[in-house]
Amino acid sequence: MHILIAPNAFKNSLHASAVAQFIGEGLQQSKLNCSFECFPIGDGGDGTAALIVKKRNGIIQKAEAHDALARKIESSFGLIDGGSTAVIELADASGIKFLHPHELDPLHASTFGTGELIKHALDKGVKKIIMCIGGSATVDGGTGILEALGIRFLNNENEILKSLPESLINLSAIDISNLDKRILDCQLVILCDVKNKLLGENGAPKIFGPQKGASVEDGNKLEKALTKFRDVALIQTGLDMSIIEHGGAAGGVAAGLATFCNAKLVDGIEYFFTLTSFDEALQKADLVITGEGSIDAQTLEGKGPYGVALRAKEKDIPVIGMAGKVPLTTDTDLQKYFDALLSINNEPAGMSDAIKNTKDNLIRTAKAIGDLLSIQVI
Repeated sequence: MHILIAPNAFKNSLHASAVAQFIGEGLQQSKLNCSFECFPIGDGGDGTAALIVKKRNGIIQKAEAHDALARKIESSFGLIDGGSTAVIELADASGIKFLHPHELDPLHASTFGTGELIKHALDKGVKKIIMCIGGSATVDGGTGILEALGIRFLNNENEILKSLPESLINLSAIDISNLDKRILDCQLVILCDVKNKLLGENGAPKIFGPQKGASVEDGNKLEKALTKFRDVALIQTGLDMSIIEHGGAAGGVAAGLATFCNAKLVDGIEYFFTLTSFDEALQKADLVITGEGSIDAQTLEGKGPYGVALRAKEKDIPVIGMAGKVPLTTDTDLQKYFDALLSINNEPAGMSDAIKNTKDNLIRTAKAIGDLLSIQVI
């Protein structure tokens, strides 16, 4: 039996490569006579860029930038395709990972640092930029990136707005005269792992704002601010950023860059598969094991494990899903894609303990899977 181990990252715990490694260790400790290949995946979420760079034999380029609260940090981006394509991880500059819990401030957190990475990449002469936008600390509609690229956001007195995104409520005009034209000559592709639009009950402020520290009041302010951004942009460009599918990804970064930089928004996991020749690895598999921190109804909205399971099912390959959390009751929609869903947690535990024990739980559960499969093949 040959097993393809293709997990996503376990959020706030382990990156995808480590998850795959520990599942592999569990299988090795089991009684199952098998071979396996570790093929960690990314759907545009935090860590996807590093996987792409590694799979494409690229290089990492160090660069200075600013974090979401405007503090200078040492960051980086990847170069692939002989240096003609940059791979940028939004979280490597504007990520929530750089902030302590008490620092979360989505009313003022900015993606400016990610814009700096884009400029560094343009300075290298790239003709294409692939952006992976998970893990941000921001709900700024991409205004920080656009500022870094030269766009100015003005009030009715022609003054530059400070304290974005909160001050967008006072937006009167968007000056694009100093936009770095190189970004328009460059193919910009954004990998998205959600379909949410910019505004509304399922929009960026309401759905993703709380994840980045927004209170209900903050969420309402952000909704009004991004609505004003949409209104002014619509008047100036004729494009309604609020109707763009995936536009709410990364706190609206996808919508802002689609509107002002002609960014192409793509399904993250499908694009990842194409970049990394996933189907070649899948073709050799008798069984697929995938997983992430939680597998639930939202997984079917385009998350990595769903993409893996969908591809596997098209080839009649059985799929086991492993997660820290799975539905307590049978979910018939998930059953269409996953032959078995297993929680790696062995006993009741708080979130912090569950995260701390992820490695051991992955190994133990994978060993149990292998032992069970060995009974079937004896």
